[in-house]
Amino acid sequence: MNILVRGLLAVCLCAAALAHAAYPERPITLVVPYAPGGSADALARVLAVRVGQKLGTSVIVDNRPGASGTIGAAYAAKAAPDGYTVLYDATPYSINPHLFPRMPYASNALQPLALVALAPNIVIVRAESPLKSIKDLVDKAKAGPGKMNYASGGSGTVQRLAAELLRQRLGLDMVHVGYKSGGPAIVDVMGGQVDFMFSTIAASYPLVSSGKLRALAVSSPQRSARLPDVPTLGETVVPGYEAYEWNGLLVPVGTPVHIAEKLQKTVVEVLKEDDVKRRFVDLGVQPVGSTPAEFADFLKKEDAKWADVIRKGNIKLD
Repeated sequence: MNILVRGLLAVCLCAAALAHAAYPERPITLVVPYAPGGSADALARVLAVRVGQKLGTSVIVDNRPGASGTIGAAYAAKAAPDGYTVLYDATPYSINPHLFPRMPYASNALQPLALVALAPNIVIVRAESPLKSIKDLVDKAKAGPGKMNYASGGSGTVQRLAAELLRQRLGLDMVHVGYKSGGPAIVDVMGGQVDFMFSTIAASYPLVSSGKLRALAVSSPQRSARLPDVPTLGETVVPGYEAYEWNGLLVPVGTPVHIAEKLQKTVVEVLKEDDVKRRFVDLGVQPVGSTPAEFADFLKKEDAKWADVIRKGNIKLD
């Protein structure tokens, strides 16, 4: 190898090393396909601040709500695969393909980066409800087929599907009452217009702790640290029951491996920080921080679970 060739090779290697070391050279956009003020948005903003600080850049949260999260997801899926556009999505990502007749982006357009958090739902009733336990609720539903109703923020929400999963597993006949969002649904449960609903801990914990709502059960396999006295559905009426709201990060397919790895590693480090963990728990969620492979496996199971529930329940978009 002559001197010129060796010199060119050294220059190329140095350039490659600098390219790897340079990322990020500008702000990163974190696309949240839901409205500001919601649970996903709040968690994304906690994560964005610390990830940006660790990477030495700004991570800008870009809310692009609409169509159950598909608008924002489609925007991220079609972005350049350069590590400067990251999608912060949630459970509707696994539900939408089974409800929408046509998705606005290809099923393989995004690749999993990390599972960020898991949030169980809780079954809530009004404080004055005669239903004192989840067994009371199930017994009443069995005694009066078609008479008990439950609320949700819409057909494509985890709240609706979690209740449908319960209904299917126990063979119950109950009526779904859909709302445009979870807030009005909670208000009507509290007022007694609807018998019960599945709700996020973040949305309903303040009302449960203040005595305006009663929590009957938790949808995760383990009890919630925020509500340690509330039993799980699995330990009471439906062995093996499990339903979460999840948050996770995805990037456009083709994102350079070294960039994806750097992002994933930084996210995992941030999720281990005591302050971040405390803020997540305060919002009723469990920080996770997974590998891309673990997240991909999780998504595969979520996809299969909700596809089955939607098919058996013949659920359609509102």
